[in-house]
Amino acid sequence: MNDNGAVIRKGQEWRGAPMALATVVSTWGSAPRPRGSHMIVHADGRFEGSISGGCVESDVLQRAAEVIGGRNAHVESYGVADGDAWEVGLPCGGEIAVLVQPVSEAGFAPGLFDRIAAASARGRALTLATDLDSGVTREAAGEGDFLNRYDPPRRLLIVGAVQIAQSLVPLAQAIGVTPVVIDPRGRFLTAERFPGVELDDRWPDEAIAARFPGESTAVVTLSHDIKIDDPALVAALRASTGYVAALGSRKSHAARLERLGALGFGADDLARIDGPAGLDIGAIGAAEIALSITAGMVAGFNARR
Repeated sequence: MNDNGAVIRKGQEWRGAPMALATVVSTWGSAPRPRGSHMIVHADGRFEGSISGGCVESDVLQRAAEVIGGRNAHVESYGVADGDAWEVGLPCGGEIAVLVQPVSEAGFAPGLFDRIAAASARGRALTLATDLDSGVTREAAGEGDFLNRYDPPRRLLIVGAVQIAQSLVPLAQAIGVTPVVIDPRGRFLTAERFPGVELDDRWPDEAIAARFPGESTAVVTLSHDIKIDDPALVAALRASTGYVAALGSRKSHAARLERLGALGFGADDLARIDGPAGLDIGAIGAAEIALSITAGMVAGFNARR
């Protein structure tokens, strides 16, 4: 998954200014950044994003300045450059091809940033197609086009404002996943217990459905109260939620599956629930349980790539 969210936001923020967009369109070997990674460059030299983790950014900034100055969109290739590998090249041994195009109707139209952001806000992915010969990006794909899928930012909807949730929030934030804590119990859901985190006191089924959970969203139930956890799982299973997990023992999970089965969910639906939640690392205590859930979430997300 490419973390292009900051680039998309800068594309919107810098609207009206001359800009260029660099995109990794091909990789070979130990490439430091995956296909589809972006770097956006403002005419005044500011930039956001990365296409190589620092190896070739300086050269790409020069190519971007040329495109902003009127040069046509073009593809640059980078690999191990012998003696110059540390200056302009990939000392890790990989190779990449980078498209540098203007942010304009002749390249990457500015309105596309809005289209990506709007899709993400509804929890949906958007795929754009680029003709590498002309350097023009559009929504309708043609034969041989480079396709780039923009997934919504990863989110973790935590149901149950319990102690494990307090440990889970910073772990999610540390790996770039945005947490939201959901709990209708006001005494649990307080800003003092969860500072700087989005809190939602609606019933979980309503709170989850309102966020249109898709492949980039995880739902984890922690409350141990079936009146809270079960509706959350129902809402998560009715959507294309990327990772669904429920805390509890194997015995309680078996009972949970029986209840959900009685509501009409089939074996394939129920198999989507990671229960007991997280990887089995012999976790003891809230912090270790939160770590196992975080690892399980990452494994679940990456299994869908």
